[in-house]
Amino acid sequence: MTRVARLILLSLLLFFAGFAAPTRAEVVVSFYSHDFGDRFPHAFIVLKGRVDTTGEIVDTNYGFTATAVTPAILFGSVKGEVQSQKADYIGKSDLQFSMTLDDATYARVIAKVDEWRDRNQPSYSLNKRNCVHFVMELAEVVGLAVNRKSKYFKKPKSFLVEVKRLNLALD
Repeated sequence: MTRVARLILLSLLLFFAGFAAPTRAEVVVSFYSHDFGDRFPHAFIVLKGRVDTTGEIVDTNYGFTATAVTPAILFGSVKGEVQSQKADYIGKSDLQFSMTLDDATYARVIAKVDEWRDRNQPSYSLNKRNCVHFVMELAEVVGLAVNRKSKYFKKPKSFLVEVKRLNLALD
């Protein structure tokens, strides 16, 4: 084989080896808000991608809300739950920002979601543990700065805009 033929063959092998190399897996977390209405939660996250260490495909979302939205939420704590929403709800919501997670951070996000899911009841409080508090804690888990004394705990979009202002790298 000539030297030129060997160089061409080596180049082709390296080129096609690039297609066979594993792609970097990653999970993207997106923070959403939903304008007030009769559907809840008004702040939630969407997780999509693939976990690098396991190959697990991720396509889910989580929000926190009262199990029954009644006037009782105005007077104190009520039963709460972590919920996942259908694609149409997400499609009618506003994406505020996204970021890529490594496997360890993804695991911490899932652990925090499970912590909220497993809380003693009544776990929802309009003033202390609502959907905005839920996404605030998830934002902290992924390393974002948040304002724990925010005036926007009843305004999901405003709260997430505030988080963007506190984390200029999100722009």
